[in-house]
Amino acid sequence: MRILLVEDEKKILDFLKQGLEEQGYAVDIADNGNDGLHWALSFAYDVLVLDIMLPGKDGLAVCHELRNQRIITPVLMLTARDTVDDRVTGLDSGADDYLVKPFAFRELLARIRALSRRDSFQKLMTMRVGDLLLDTITHTAQRGDRSIDLSTKEYALLEFLMLHPNQVLSRTVIAEHLWSYEYAPDSNVVDVYIRYLRKKIDDDHEEKYIRTIRGTGYQLVNPDQV
Repeated sequence: MRILLVEDEKKILDFLKQGLEEQGYAVDIADNGNDGLHWALSFAYDVLVLDIMLPGKDGLAVCHELRNQRIITPVLMLTARDTVDDRVTGLDSGADDYLVKPFAFRELLARIRALSRRDSFQKLMTMRVGDLLLDTITHTAQRGDRSIDLSTKEYALLEFLMLHPNQVLSRTVIAEHLWSYEYAPDSNVVDVYIRYLRKKIDDDHEEKYIRTIRGTGYQLVNPDQV
């Protein structure tokens, strides 16, 4: 999942970015409203975490402009103001949720998970491709009767592939979803993690799910839809 985090307090920005990346999210950051609006209009994100009090355009103006541009990405507003009028103003600007500072990091994670589940795919607690099962709540996987131990990034990659069965996904598309904009086009990190997944998912099975599409990218084949 790719998140845009817009926050002008550097300590908070750095803390949240590190914490979210440790949870397996790809995180792009901006420290002012103008840059935040630019990133949100230029790239596809799963969730926007947007502070209200920002230099340049404030968070309310950014959110309002995004909705005017028909950007429907879920927006979680962060603010130090906690009156009913403030919350109503934030929600009326187009925000989907509202979190008051100071907050517990685990609550932020829960709010992000709730927003991401609004997508029809993400509402599923489990995903299945053939005999491969992925639990999106516990972040565990199994193929047949065998449990598969996944790292945070391996889970994120497998989830993304399973959300798009039989689709050919380029390395760039995969990288932009799982890594930040700092991803280098000549990096082989996608290939490395695909190899990790293949070893855990396919190596001990005659039927292989992950296919390389030469010159293009990768495909997770769903045998039930072929």
